[in-house]
Amino acid sequence: MMQLHNRGYLKGKRKDLRNHSTPAEDELWKYLRGGQLSGRKFRRQHSVGNFILDFYCSSEKLAIELDGQVHHSAIVHNMDHERDQVLQEFGIKVLRFENKDVFQNIEALLQEISSSFSK
Repeated sequence: MMQLHNRGYLKGKRKDLRNHSTPAEDELWKYLRGGQLSGRKFRRQHSVGNFILDFYCSSEKLAIELDGQVHHSAIVHNMDHERDQVLQEFGIKVLRFENKDVFQNIEALLQEISSSFSK
């Protein structure tokens, strides 16, 4: 069976993304790491198939993506939508937030993430 998670050929890219994360990713990671959010374990820059997710919680099959200005273009928006559909076919729920939400409304963002957890 083909490996779906953290394929070897993406290891270097995942590491590079972790080492050069955005300020919004760094800020959200402060709240997600170490099981701080409802005891759920998240990983940074986890790959599923050919996609690298900003954050992934395997126990919830939940991906969190932070989007900057580039995601406002129609082309990138359509690519994101197609990507999310593929991930959903793998049984993964995708939550998308804008980078600014991390800094302007972190409590609501964390509440939305927590609300998506299975009870």
